[in-house]
Amino acid sequence: MNKTPLHQKHLNLGAKMSPYAGYEMPVIYTGITEEHQAVRTHAGIFDVSHMGEFIVKGKEALNLVQHVTSNDASKLTPGKVQYSCFPNREGGIVDDLLVYRLFDDQCAEGETAFMLVVNGANVDKDLQWVKSNNSFDTEVIDISDRTGLIALQGPKAEKILGEITDLDLSAIPFYNFKKGRVSSFDNVLVSATGYTGSGGFEIYAKNDHIGKIWDELFTRGKSLGLKPAGLGARDTLRLEMGYCLYGNDINDKTSPLEAGLGWITKLKKGSFIGSEAIAALKEKGIQKKLVGFRVVDRRVPRNGYPIYDEKDKVIGEVTSGTQSPSLGCPIGMGYVAVEYAVPGTPIRVKAGKKMLQARVEKLPLFKNS
Repeated sequence: MNKTPLHQKHLNLGAKMSPYAGYEMPVIYTGITEEHQAVRTHAGIFDVSHMGEFIVKGKEALNLVQHVTSNDASKLTPGKVQYSCFPNREGGIVDDLLVYRLFDDQCAEGETAFMLVVNGANVDKDLQWVKSNNSFDTEVIDISDRTGLIALQGPKAEKILGEITDLDLSAIPFYNFKKGRVSSFDNVLVSATGYTGSGGFEIYAKNDHIGKIWDELFTRGKSLGLKPAGLGARDTLRLEMGYCLYGNDINDKTSPLEAGLGWITKLKKGSFIGSEAIAALKEKGIQKKLVGFRVVDRRVPRNGYPIYDEKDKVIGEVTSGTQSPSLGCPIGMGYVAVEYAVPGTPIRVKAGKKMLQARVEKLPLFKNS
């Protein structure tokens, strides 16, 4: 079992550890609800060093990124980030990812560079996928094993991080990044992408630097309500926002169109892997759609539970479910036949012998004001 560079920090904090994506990861420290609410009201700090990072660098780096991803990376300028996915040839999803257009200060003349940030459980699969489709004058470098990653999330995140960096954090808009000094380390990448809906930053640093950054954030953030947060709270936070989790809400058999990710699928940019299959499905029309829903009953829906209409007809299946700390009720996401995807539509979820009453809701389920 792999360990992140912050593993001992979690043990010292009394975290409940569990295998995840090939790593022993913190799931809970003091409780999911407490950690969740800390992120919504103050700040939470997550170790997400299990995520994968690939550098794509060369004269045809953009061509490779355009070929393997669904979004239009030509729109990116240095310092910008883009949410995207790797479609397969059948139009399903190999993985979802973030595409960073890196600065050109370390590139030779005529070269460009990108960083692809992928899900931890898919690092090996994604690396093989990108490399096997690289017929371009560019190289793909896996830096996952030497890169630590912290997500500092919540309304107090800017104040906390601002005390240990020379970067102007207010000048980093959503889906942008800068590089600068954090703690005593230079060339640390700080981005604002987020997976919680409460704002904040991601900090990419070398493995042997990330521990000191973690400690300094704790020292500065203690008086501002900063709490360590595990994968349990990360899941409840993302589900309230309707953010997809690979392996649950999207996989190699779901189309980005079905998953509500048409906005990151730019067919007009030209041919890319899977574009013909996706275009054919768009022309035909999707038959199912990923929706969010709120459960009226008290029981939590789980992945794989069947979804019914009011006449006992199976219309879909739950992909994710949890008890929402912010809303005080069970919530979920799942695929339903398109005619049932309208917000306000009553549905039922079968949990064993019990039918849970629910209704389709517009995403995000939680509006963070």
